[in-house]
Amino acid sequence: MAKTKELSKDTRKRIVDLHQTGKSESTIGKQLGVKKSTVGAIIRKWKTYKTTDNLPRSGAPRKISSRGVKMIMRTVSKNPRTTRGDLVNDLQRAGTTVTKVTISNTLQRQGIKSCSARRVPLLKPVHVQARLKFAREHMDDTAEDWENVMWSDETKVELFGINSTRRVWRKKNTELHPKNTIPTVKHGGGNIMLWGCFSAKGTGRLIRVKDRMNGAMYREILSQNLLPSVRALKMKHGWVFQHDNDPKHTARATKERLRKKHLKVLEWPSQSPDLNPIENVWRELKVRVARRQPQNITALKKICMEEWAKIPATVCANLVKTYSNRLTSVMPTKVMLQSFELNFCY
Repeated sequence: MAKTKELSKDTRKRIVDLHQTGKSESTIGKQLGVKKSTVGAIIRKWKTYKTTDNLPRSGAPRKISSRGVKMIMRTVSKNPRTTRGDLVNDLQRAGTTVTKVTISNTLQRQGIKSCSARRVPLLKPVHVQARLKFAREHMDDTAEDWENVMWSDETKVELFGINSTRRVWRKKNTELHPKNTIPTVKHGGGNIMLWGCFSAKGTGRLIRVKDRMNGAMYREILSQNLLPSVRALKMKHGWVFQHDNDPKHTARATKERLRKKHLKVLEWPSQSPDLNPIENVWRELKVRVARRQPQNITALKKICMEEWAKIPATVCANLVKTYSNRLTSVMPTKVMLQSFELNFCY
């Protein structure tokens, strides 16, 4: 049976008003085009509750008791990789039979949702301590301080790399239609290595590294591209250079070159690509390049250079503006810190 349409508040109010004037339920129904039984129900509700508004309904009772919800939350908190099937089995052993959908709904009401686990560098205790030290030392740095940092890094861009994540709209049984497929080749079809830098004011120079980079090549790249990028972006006096702890970056000759140029270098914790906002800029570049679908290495390089120059300065500014959030994410909770300290002791 189809569900009838609910009467508007105005109609329900008119029913009560007409009833108070002494009109019968039949007369009211005919005048307003409403069934007599509906008019009677509205009037009875008004007499009982002095309102015609819908009253709260209790609904069906929850299948999982409050005790069961606590058990689920404890299990998920202890092991976030627990599956819905595991939770269904746990509740069944406790005498409650539910479906996986019920488990999902229960967790969502508790603010828990299923997400893909992020891939992060494997951190040893010494890395954890170094990252924590870096975060504490720079937690009070101002947004202006971070705006005066020139961030740099290298990355590899594959010819058909990020295309593999693209989604398509298609009909059933058309998955192999050329429009709905992405051609793949072994090893990504080739790749290029890039060095780039950026600050809050925008992207600096982007250089293709043609051969395997060594310390001498890295120093040459810095010599020809770092200061021109700083001048092009009009960075303030006292700007700071950032690069990670790759052996080419920390080589004695490289440090000496930077010292002679009187460049201030940001002390960087190892295994911390997540702390470098240029990783987000690389992602932006690769997404832009994938949209243009280069077909060979020559086109890949050309498109990389073009798209790098098109990345809006606002993207760079926003990444630096929210940098303090990255430092906050490094700060462990009390439980995590105790675990790290125990591991460090062992």
